[in-house]
Amino acid sequence: MSDISELQEPLLRRTRCFYTTLFTLVLPIWSVIPLSWAFVLYSLYTGRVWLYKTLGVSFFLVALCEVFFSVYHYHLALQVSNVTGPVSWPELNEIQVALNRLLNAGLSPLPGSEVTEGHDEVSHLAYDDPRAVDFRNSLRNWFRKVPWSSVKLEEVRKWLYWCIYNSKYQTYEHLPDAHREAIDSTVDQLEKRMGCTIPPGRNHDIRPLCQTLDPVPIYNRPLVFYALIKTINLTLQKYYETKWNARLGSYEDLEYILRIPNGWDYMTSPRPLVFIHGLGMGLLQYHLLLSHMFETISDRPILVLIQPQISQDVFHPRFLQPMDRQQMSNKLAELLRVLGWAHVEYSDEDFVNDEEGEVANQLVGKGVTVISHSNGSYTHAWMLKEHPQLVTRSCFVDPVTFCSWEGDVCYNFLYRAPRTGMELLMKYFVCTELGSANLLHRHFDWVANALWCEDIPNVRDPSKTIFFLGGKDEILDCQRVRRYLSSHGVHKNVWCDPKARHGEVLMTGSLGHTEILRWLHEPEDL
Repeated sequence: MSDISELQEPLLRRTRCFYTTLFTLVLPIWSVIPLSWAFVLYSLYTGRVWLYKTLGVSFFLVALCEVFFSVYHYHLALQVSNVTGPVSWPELNEIQVALNRLLNAGLSPLPGSEVTEGHDEVSHLAYDDPRAVDFRNSLRNWFRKVPWSSVKLEEVRKWLYWCIYNSKYQTYEHLPDAHREAIDSTVDQLEKRMGCTIPPGRNHDIRPLCQTLDPVPIYNRPLVFYALIKTINLTLQKYYETKWNARLGSYEDLEYILRIPNGWDYMTSPRPLVFIHGLGMGLLQYHLLLSHMFETISDRPILVLIQPQISQDVFHPRFLQPMDRQQMSNKLAELLRVLGWAHVEYSDEDFVNDEEGEVANQLVGKGVTVISHSNGSYTHAWMLKEHPQLVTRSCFVDPVTFCSWEGDVCYNFLYRAPRTGMELLMKYFVCTELGSANLLHRHFDWVANALWCEDIPNVRDPSKTIFFLGGKDEILDCQRVRRYLSSHGVHKNVWCDPKARHGEVLMTGSLGHTEILRWLHEPEDL
């Protein structure tokens, strides 16, 4: 086969849609701040501010607020940029297990056979072995998709040093002996897996992706933009409470919206549903989906996690303090227990007769159904790793947690220059927004966020686990995720719309949306 790891990444031109989006959406919003500065300075310098009527004074005050907010936003951006990485980083043994799984992924000798991961030694492949070629091709995502032969040993060491120690790499000679030994061992395993020796030296033209150490790109946006999103989301919270009695709650800084239908009984009714949204604008972005869920799924509780750190809620006190794996998973698990949805303890006095007690015993640890979208699949993964007994059914939509170790998601979402209108929208409105950039660049734990099939209970059971993918996803590589799942025997419960882009599976009226609701309404095996 041809060596796809040596193919030069094609230079695609920006589309007409890119420029349409740039001039009609991005630039008008971005320009609010420089125009506000210009108006305020002009008004003060010329003294016209004292001559303005009501309308002029109103414009001046709004512009002045934008000026002050831009200074505040700049201060927060500096604060984020000066952080050197996640406060918590996995233990070395956990990182080694993840690296070992990474190296063994895709080593199935025959198409369709399952991989047995977890070996201490990696198979030494030939250079032209298709599995070695494929591995080199995926690994170069972490080196900005350059031909693999141009990557030198120092670049690989720098990338590995970030993976293992979350620290900046200077020179090999200055590494502590223990660190040098760990890097050498991992390089040896990599060379076996890719079927070739990494040439010594350094290529100064190549900069590996070190997500939590690289500079953080943050683009400013106006106060009125944040205020509008905040107002809409607060309005939606009131709307959900008024129409569906979905109340806003908080448990140890974990905020949520909860709707428990009248007459629901934890012993006989369908298990509760937990929805974990992705990056974006919070309730505003998922309003149509949530409204449809509240309307059509009326036989069970629905709990929606509120995540201000990835919802552009700059006014929230914990906007730049996202919870890590342990905090989020443990608090969510405790919330489920407080609600009585998991590990409920019963006594004989709670039941009228033996039949009721027998049903209750069957429901101990009944758990919940979790549906996650995009970045929400990381929290989903944390729950499956830390509290698998609480998650009885799992629905993954556009799950960026799978194959994240291959670098597609990191490169496509954070580092790739936008070429289309959709890519530009994601770049400006999501990944370079202050809160999202803080989470992705300074609080990203690649080991915790990588989910493996071994971590998912009943991964091959379509009634317990299902995966929804879009064939034209701009962020994750749909085909590679499908192939990874298939290598672990996951076939019947992977649903893919070949024409869907990222997020379109959730759109009301789409085939994916209909299929998700069908799966949620399936009779449950208790």
